[in-house]
Amino acid sequence: MVGLKPPEVPPTATVKFVSAGMAACVADLCTFPLDTAKVRLQIQGEARIPRSGGGGGVEYRGVVGTLSTMVRTEGARSLYRGLAAGLQRQMGFASIRIGLYDSVKQLYTPKGAESTGLAARLLAGCTTGAVAVTCAQPTDVVKVRFQANAALPDCARRYSGTVDAYRTIAREEGVRGLWKGTLPNITRNAIINCGELVTYDLIKDALLRAQLMTGEGGARQGGRVGGWHPRPRDPHPTPLRPADNVPCHFVAAFGAGFCATLVASPVDVVKTRYMNAGPGQYRNALGCLLALLTQEGLAGFYKGCVPSFLRLGSWNVVMFISYEQLQRAMARLSQS
Repeated sequence: MVGLKPPEVPPTATVKFVSAGMAACVADLCTFPLDTAKVRLQIQGEARIPRSGGGGGVEYRGVVGTLSTMVRTEGARSLYRGLAAGLQRQMGFASIRIGLYDSVKQLYTPKGAESTGLAARLLAGCTTGAVAVTCAQPTDVVKVRFQANAALPDCARRYSGTVDAYRTIAREEGVRGLWKGTLPNITRNAIINCGELVTYDLIKDALLRAQLMTGEGGARQGGRVGGWHPRPRDPHPTPLRPADNVPCHFVAAFGAGFCATLVASPVDVVKTRYMNAGPGQYRNALGCLLALLTQEGLAGFYKGCVPSFLRLGSWNVVMFISYEQLQRAMARLSQS
């Protein structure tokens, strides 16, 4: 068995809630530069980003080009600007949308049902995603603003720090400014939750049911993943059992990241543009969408798609593997 074995008693909702927030923070720490590159590419069409030296504009090309340009013109620390707000966001946002998913899924599952249907999973994903956005939207606004703000020269930057960003937005745009883009963000996260959590749930269930990744029935088999090899002349070989382990979680998480990127990229671009916009730039989220469509066409909706997939794919792999292992470790600690 790769990783910690599932505990005999399922983890409680509290354990899942805390584990989800911690796992999301670990994933953010590992993938934050990719998220920053995605934001820079998505807002690039709004206005030319000036060089700190004043010599023309910076043009980002691709993921590697964006990251190398940022390091060259702004320093390596620019890759992690906005990380504090990002971690604040994950502790509230991911804890709700991921940690409470199983509990909400059970609420939508009819009593006496042998298994949870697709409709219940989709409803649970939409519900936890919407509630999470409503609670954690200010942290998301500050994260996006801070990532975009770092592209400007020092004299043009609007915020000196994370706390200053909260204060400035509230002072200049009112408290409502901290919840700017809530509707497109709810839409985005409902889609992402369905493309991410539900896909992960379905792929993991399919792998376990089909026994495509099987674990050893007993310790004497050597713990190999992928099948068992009984000893010669063993009249009663131990049967195969589904392996709820790291390779299974990796495959399910990678598939979830791909599906989430595919369906959520257009909404993600509109959300980023709208949340980063100054007062009066767009009348509403629909106006932002129409402006993007008019100025850049359908291709504009998939701007930053590659870094978005690299970020979401890697983020999902790190997060789900960490989440599964953390909740098992915490469940064991609480039972010991």
